[in-house]
Amino acid sequence: MNLRSGRLKDKMTSDAAQFTSSLDFDQRIFLADIQCNLAHTTMLKEQGIIPKEDADQILQALNELEDEGIDALDIDPSVEDIHMALENYVTTKVGEVAGFMHTGKSRNDQVATDLRLVLREELSTIQAHLLKFISGILDLADGHTETVMVGYTHLQHAQPTTFAHHLLSYAYALKRDYERIKDAYKRVDMCPLGSAALTTTSFPIDRERTCELLGFSKILENSIDGVSSRDFISETVSSLSILCATLSKICEELIIWSTYEFGLIEIAGEYSSTSSIMPQKKNPDVAEIARAKCAGVYGELVAILTILKSLPQSYNRDLQEVTPHLWSAVDSSHSLLNITAAMLSTTKFNKERGEELAEANFSTATELADLMVKKKKLPFRVAHQIVGRTVSKAIEEGLKPSDINPEYIDVAAQELTGENLKLDRELVKNALDPKKVVRTRKVIGGPAPEMVEEAISNLREFVDREIK
Repeated sequence: MNLRSGRLKDKMTSDAAQFTSSLDFDQRIFLADIQCNLAHTTMLKEQGIIPKEDADQILQALNELEDEGIDALDIDPSVEDIHMALENYVTTKVGEVAGFMHTGKSRNDQVATDLRLVLREELSTIQAHLLKFISGILDLADGHTETVMVGYTHLQHAQPTTFAHHLLSYAYALKRDYERIKDAYKRVDMCPLGSAALTTTSFPIDRERTCELLGFSKILENSIDGVSSRDFISETVSSLSILCATLSKICEELIIWSTYEFGLIEIAGEYSSTSSIMPQKKNPDVAEIARAKCAGVYGELVAILTILKSLPQSYNRDLQEVTPHLWSAVDSSHSLLNITAAMLSTTKFNKERGEELAEANFSTATELADLMVKKKKLPFRVAHQIVGRTVSKAIEEGLKPSDINPEYIDVAAQELTGENLKLDRELVKNALDPKKVVRTRKVIGGPAPEMVEEAISNLREFVDREIK
């Protein structure tokens, strides 16, 4: 079928045909296009819009094509896109009656439907992988509820926590990523078929029926919106971009923590490389590449938004160029999610180094200030000053937290308040012990083992509920 033979006399140049063709990335929607035509033709048959015998021939040819696969099509840029390639195939099987297949339907609503069908499946897969990743993090956290490490702010020692508590920060971030993608799915799961070119059709089509046949939750109620809207794509890629930000943060920490200076983790050899000249090197290449690929997903989002930002309603061919950016973002997100999950699950945490860093640099100072508030009823700001002065003096003198005693604290207290605090020696010792400090953090969301165990249990319930 040559669409140009009606309105246009001149044949498109080969360069122009290649330039405008979408066949290179249309292969992604091949099966969806068959499903779309099957549903539409079935509805036309049921509504008595086309002859039953002709409809049955078309349906049979479409089913045969599904069995044969995309290699059965004539993939030639001269046919513009997958829709015409498919129609040409059916025409070779049943003759001119194949033209009934396009009754009350346009490539405009057809491609919009195809994209939604494929994207629905892609998002379902990503959601499943996210739940698996979260579950894997929980398995890892289970073994580290009492593994002490130092938490950082500004990449400086801040307060003691546990490796499990830190891992749960990843799990909750991924949970929100999951929820965003799940919510975006709702806007993807809407059927534009029946919008036709932009104003529906005078044929008595049943849009609810095609929506049902294709398994959509609802129809897009405005036909102009049906063919021209691609906000479901920008929303999806935006959600994937936020997911990639989470994955990039995880990779960044794995890279930093694996350095000799930190020495907190060891990335498995399967996800590392060595140097071409330095034989001692173990480089976190996979994490570095993942970190960089996340930026590529952001680029796809910007490209999509830039294409969409100034298009008039309704359909414009510019929309075709959104599609490769969508699939690139989807494919990158798939691979980034899977590789980051596998890499983290095989990472070994150095418990001894974790304890060493937690004890090394006064990360328990806040607890010491809190002790003064609790036992001596000092305003926190006063206690903050006393502890700050104590820590500063101790660092100058090369002392460790374990060297600090009530008498040493009273030197700073005397300087700032004119009084000695005379704190209990055992209480001071406990306040400066990272393991004991962690156990006191029994507030919801805190690192105390029982609170972390409760959080793990809650997250497991969430994962199990979503899987069902």
